[in-house]
Amino acid sequence: MSHVEDFERFRPLLLSIAYRMLGSATEAEDVVQDAWLRYSDASDVRSPKAYLTTIVTRLALDRLKAASTVREKYVGPWLPEPVLTEDQPGPEDSVLLAESLTMAFLVLLDTLSPEERAVFLLREIFENSYDEIASVLNTTEANCRQLLHRAKQRLAEAKPSSDLPRQEKRHLAERFVNAMIGGDGAELTRVLAQDVGFWGDGGGRVPAAKHPVFGRDKVVELLLGIRRTAPAAGIPLDKISAEIAEINFDPAMVVRVDGRLDSVFVLSITDQRVVGVRVVRNPDKLGYIARQLSERTHHRRIS
Repeated sequence: MSHVEDFERFRPLLLSIAYRMLGSATEAEDVVQDAWLRYSDASDVRSPKAYLTTIVTRLALDRLKAASTVREKYVGPWLPEPVLTEDQPGPEDSVLLAESLTMAFLVLLDTLSPEERAVFLLREIFENSYDEIASVLNTTEANCRQLLHRAKQRLAEAKPSSDLPRQEKRHLAERFVNAMIGGDGAELTRVLAQDVGFWGDGGGRVPAAKHPVFGRDKVVELLLGIRRTAPAAGIPLDKISAEIAEINFDPAMVVRVDGRLDSVFVLSITDQRVVGVRVVRNPDKLGYIARQLSERTHHRRIS
């Protein structure tokens, strides 16, 4: 098998690792392309999968470490770059794989050190052996076990996502969207959990809540305020459209203004209520999913 055939065979896996490491599909593609350039010049590679996994993980680690100071100065909450998952196998096919792609979990992964993140993903999500992981990180198996132990302790606070079927989640999202369109505070109250959280990521580029908001009443007030903002800013409501899509294995409201992608509201659902609303508005994070949405059936998969 040629280098090109080997690489294309493992490309989906490499994209999966890179995206979960970085929280950015755009950067994940860059890392995988860099890995290809290195692999294409390599010779006597005994295990293409191990070789490529090592390259991608190390490149992602380098990027994470370099981005740490940038993240510290980020304006407002940082959220991952959203990806479309509508045509991918559902959570029922691989619960852990799907869970690790949700916005809520990717945000939690960002609390780990780069090394803890790498060990957790390679061991728990992609089922690499400790000796393989130790080779990737140039460390010992004992240290890998310790890194995994620390990562699991930090991730223990993670709430499991709902096991509702996709269609039921979509129905709840439809209620949310209709309530937003109609400015129906009572329906939003019924849809949202009592302890719901709201995070907005504008990255300092566009208006967005600079701090998380918690509690149903406060979030309802905020959401209704967002709906009122458009007419107040001179944007006619008939220029605004909203559709439902599945993003990072959760239902989401995709908002366009005069045909341009403006924001993505990703809804985390537990016990038939929305427990988290994560809104990505930073234009730098909307380019990838804008292309996916326009191509729909032809976009590159990250699973």
